[in-house]
Amino acid sequence: MRLVIFTEPQQGAAHNDLLRVAQTAESAGFDGFFRSDHYLAMGGSGEPGPTDAWVTLGALAVQTSRIRLGTLVTSATFRLPGPLAIAVAQVDEMSGGRVEFGLGGGWFEGEHTAYGIPFPPVGERFDRLEEQLEIVTGLWATPAGKSFDFQGKHYQLTDSPALPKPVQSPRPPVIIGGHGKKRTPALAARFADEFNVPFAKIEDIAPTYERVRQASAAIGRTELPTFSAAAVLCVGRDDAEVRRRAAAIGREADEMRENGGVVGTLSEAKATIQRYAEAGATRLFLQVLDLSDLDHVELAAQLA
Repeated sequence: MRLVIFTEPQQGAAHNDLLRVAQTAESAGFDGFFRSDHYLAMGGSGEPGPTDAWVTLGALAVQTSRIRLGTLVTSATFRLPGPLAIAVAQVDEMSGGRVEFGLGGGWFEGEHTAYGIPFPPVGERFDRLEEQLEIVTGLWATPAGKSFDFQGKHYQLTDSPALPKPVQSPRPPVIIGGHGKKRTPALAARFADEFNVPFAKIEDIAPTYERVRQASAAIGRTELPTFSAAAVLCVGRDDAEVRRRAAAIGREADEMRENGGVVGTLSEAKATIQRYAEAGATRLFLQVLDLSDLDHVELAAQLA
């Protein structure tokens, strides 16, 4: 199982907080450092305030050397697809080809109204997401010297030079995730290199992967996306340390366990990770909520 450290900086983190966690994760041997893409805290003050996902990853691209970097996931409502393709390709170049691109439709209405971002109905959000995936991947796939055109309901591109190109060929890995039963699996089948199920009970994960397999079969896709999951992390050397870390993030250990969290002593956490593997996941995103607790990150590296 490949392990990724996943952060939620909208809950309250400056860039230096993220830098310390990313560099600790890199030195500890984790596969990747990912962050959410949100502009509003979900409980609490969120001070010192939100940070932009791709500005953060651009900085981390030159402040790290090995670890994979990405979003889980960028909201299609936040950015136009052409400039988004440019930004991601630029960060991929800055990192030497270590970027992974997660894209979703957006769901948190409060952050949109707080910062003046349009929040269309869910059907339109999925329509826009589909067009954005077509555009971003189409721009990256256009051969050098050729142009890209797209005429959609929500976005139109005419005679785009489709530059710059990302370092990774044919493109940075595209991650799509969610719990949806129809459009999400269909989009994953068409576009995803990886499909992620975030924060679900473990027994619900395999059926969600199966929907992606069925959607892939329906369009004749034979090489399936890789499968991953995301789960809250709360581990300790003993039960007392687990309880202390749970209290620090305002959670209960048993509640997190019941909802798929990687929680407990190292032996217990390894058993939980094995259950994810048996469900079909090959990569697990470990949600770290206390970004000041670097010892937690270093201890979790022993789970690999």
